[in-house]
Amino acid sequence: MRTRIARELIDAVRGVPPVLVSEALCRACVSLVPGVSGLSLSVLGQVAGTGVVLFASDEVAGLLAEIQYTLGEGPCTEAVRLRAPVFAADLTRAPDVRRWPLFSVQAAKAGAEAVFSLPLTAAAGALGTLDLYRDTAGPLEDGQVCTALLVADALALAVTALENASSGSGGVVTWLEGAESDRVEIHQATGIIMVRLGVSAEDALLRLRARAFVQGRTSLALARAIIDGSMDIRHE
Repeated sequence: MRTRIARELIDAVRGVPPVLVSEALCRACVSLVPGVSGLSLSVLGQVAGTGVVLFASDEVAGLLAEIQYTLGEGPCTEAVRLRAPVFAADLTRAPDVRRWPLFSVQAAKAGAEAVFSLPLTAAAGALGTLDLYRDTAGPLEDGQVCTALLVADALALAVTALENASSGSGGVVTWLEGAESDRVEIHQATGIIMVRLGVSAEDALLRLRARAFVQGRTSLALARAIIDGSMDIRHE
């Protein structure tokens, strides 16, 4: 099974231009893990508590990842902390609602009643998460869990290899490059908040998240507004 999954992911990106690799991987992952409404792959940002969505099968999948990084709670943030799978089979009732009260409400609004997060792990720690969701509540079947774990392992290897690839190694161009601007924007906005409000990096990031939540926006969207000057944070 592990060999088959790795082969299918490799075949999916063979000969694909770097700019289209994430899209090709996304399609392959969707075909490998049937029975879910959608999925996304995220990697951790350079600033603690931030993440970048590398690909999402649909708008809901991408939004769920952004919501969790904005709120700082949810299965994916817990999976990164624990370096273990975290499953929320029913976000409409306890215990999941008690565990993530803010995320549960936002997930339901987005159209998801179940979310399953699997960490992408490496020797140095968690790289990010593979997140699956369903629009109806209920647990994954054993076969789906097994397949999803193997897909997450294969993606962890792919992300590690691409992050370590240099521009001169056989002309390899990492498909993470396009997402790097997202990490930089959140980092830059955090720096602006630090300077203007005289707070620490951790406090600046918390303020960014809080303002984003109050306004119903993602951290990335708010970061861009701070950078382009359309959002004045001096009266925070």
